[in-house]
Amino acid sequence: MKICRVLPLIALIATSGCVTVADVPAPTPPPAAVEIPGLAVVPDIGERLAQLPPTRIDYDRELLDENERAVVAQLVEAAKVIDQIFWLQVSEKNSQWNRELTEAARVSPAHADAWRYFGAMKGPWDRLAEDEPFLTAAGPKPEGAGFYPADITKEEMERWIAAHPEDAEAFRSLHTVIRRSGDRLVAHRYSVYYRDLLVDAAAKLQKAAGMTRNASLRDYLEKRAMAFLNDDYYESDLAWMDLDGPIEVVIGPYEVYEDQLFNYKAAFEAFITVVDRPETEKLAIYAQHMPDMERHLPMPDEHKNPNRGTESPIRVVQEIYTAGDARAGVQTAAFNLPNDERVREAKGSKKVLLKNVMEAKFRQSGQPIASRVLVPEQARQVSFDAFFNETLFHELSHGIGPGIIKGPTGERVEARLLLKETYSTIEEAKADVVGSWNVLYALDEKWLEGFSREEYFSTMVGVMFRSMRFGIDAAHGRGTAIQWNWYRERGAIVPAGDGRFRVVPSEVEESLRSLANELLMIEALGDYDRAKVLLDRYGVKTDEIATVISGLEDIPVDITPVFVAAGE
Repeated sequence: MKICRVLPLIALIATSGCVTVADVPAPTPPPAAVEIPGLAVVPDIGERLAQLPPTRIDYDRELLDENERAVVAQLVEAAKVIDQIFWLQVSEKNSQWNRELTEAARVSPAHADAWRYFGAMKGPWDRLAEDEPFLTAAGPKPEGAGFYPADITKEEMERWIAAHPEDAEAFRSLHTVIRRSGDRLVAHRYSVYYRDLLVDAAAKLQKAAGMTRNASLRDYLEKRAMAFLNDDYYESDLAWMDLDGPIEVVIGPYEVYEDQLFNYKAAFEAFITVVDRPETEKLAIYAQHMPDMERHLPMPDEHKNPNRGTESPIRVVQEIYTAGDARAGVQTAAFNLPNDERVREAKGSKKVLLKNVMEAKFRQSGQPIASRVLVPEQARQVSFDAFFNETLFHELSHGIGPGIIKGPTGERVEARLLLKETYSTIEEAKADVVGSWNVLYALDEKWLEGFSREEYFSTMVGVMFRSMRFGIDAAHGRGTAIQWNWYRERGAIVPAGDGRFRVVPSEVEESLRSLANELLMIEALGDYDRAKVLLDRYGVKTDEIATVISGLEDIPVDITPVFVAAGE
C-alpha cells in the first residue's frame, strides 16, 4: 500500500488492489446547511466538536540544537505513517467514510463539523459518548475494531482456539490481525498485513538514525525499524529503556484499549517529545523508591512482585507531535511503557509525563470542573502541583504489583490474558488507586512536599469527572467511575447541597486501601469473574454521575492539539 497523509485525516482510494491517496484541501462550507442522503450526522455535531477546542501545543526551541530539530522533523514523518496504520486498525472502512465526508464538507457546515470530529475521533464513532456513531450510517462500532472480522463474536473466537490450540498463540498475539478465509479464521502478522506502511516507517526511522549524534537514540531507532519488519519488539523495547538524550520518542504498537473484544491487540501510536531536563532531575528520587512502593502495597506479600526490574526512569517532556492511538479522542497526559511484562521483569518501565499537555488540560477542564463539583473551600485547595503528582504516581504504579502470575494450571501467564476485556479498566483503576496510595506514602516519608494530604484529596476527587466525561465505556472513564462509586458508598465523598460534594479526609485513606487491595488481588489471581462483578457493580454511570456530568456541558472535555512545531 502507498498512502500519503491528508491532514487531519487520511483519504484512501483503492485502485488495482493497492491503496493510494489524493491530497484534499480543507473544506470551506457555505453558510447554509445541506441534507445529504445516506450521510446523516447527529444534529448536535457542532456541540460535540466544541467539547475539544483547538489548543496550540508548542515546546521550548532552546532545548534542541539544529541537528536535533532535523532529527525530530524526520521522526514526525515516520509518525505520520504510523498514524495511517492506526486509521486502518480502527476500521478499514475509514477510507470510504473520509472520502464521503470530505466531499460533503464542501457544501454542508454540519458535515464540515463531522469531518473535523471524524479526525479527532479517528473514525465515525464518538469516543466521548460510549462509541455511538455520529455518522449514523456507520452503525455500532465492532468491539474488535479493525483487528477482527466485524461480525465475529467472543464465543466464536474462543471456540476456534479451543478447536485449534495450535492457533492460540498467534490469535492472542499483540501483533496479529484476525481475518476470515473461507470458513476458517486466520492470523496475519502486522509485519505482513501492514507491510508497505511499515517498510516506509522503518525507512524513515533508519534515516533519522543516520542523522542523530546520540548513540542511544540511534540504537533504539535501528532496532525499532527492524521490529517493524519482524514483529519482535523485545530488543527495541530494551533499547528504549536505555534511551538517554534530549529527544524522547516512542513509536510502535502498544496499548490494547482499542480491542474491546479481548484487549489482545496492540494499536500503533507515536510520541515525539523533547526532554525537560531540569524538571526531570527533580523527580529522580521517586525511581529509587519503586521497591519500597512495591513492599508497601496493601496486599499479601505472597502476591507482591519483587522480581520486576528495578529501573524506573522518569522523564518530564514537552510534546512536539503525536500520532495514531496517542491522538485519538482524549489526549494522553502521561504514559508508562513498555507493556511487555518480559521487559518489565528484566528492566522495569519508563514513565513519561507530557507537561505542556498536562498544563493545557488542567487549565481548560481540570480546575474548572473541580470548582464546579467541590464545596468552595475544598475547590480552592486544588492545585496543578497535586494534579501533576497524581498523574506521575499513576504512571509509577503501572510498573508495580502483579504482572506475570501463576495461571489456573500452574503456568506463568500475563494477568492481561486471563482478565481479557476487563483488563484495561482494572489496570487503569489500579494505577489510579495505587498511585494515590503511593502519594500518601511519599508524603509520609517526606519524599514529596508542596501540598498536604487534604489538598491532595481535594485535587484527586475534584478532577474525577474530567475522566468520567471521556466515557464510562472507556477504560479510564470506567475506572474512575469505580472509584467514585466505591468512595461514595463508604462515605469518603458526601453530597453537600447545590449539586456539590465534600471530601471526608478521615474516610479517604481506608477507602483507598480497600479498593487498592481489591484491584491488586483481581490482577494477582487473574480472576475474570471477580473483575466482572466489580465492574458491573461500581463501573457504572449512576443517576448521580449523569446529573453532575450534565452540569458540566459548558466546560471543554479535552483539547484538540495543534502542533505548532510540526507545521500545523
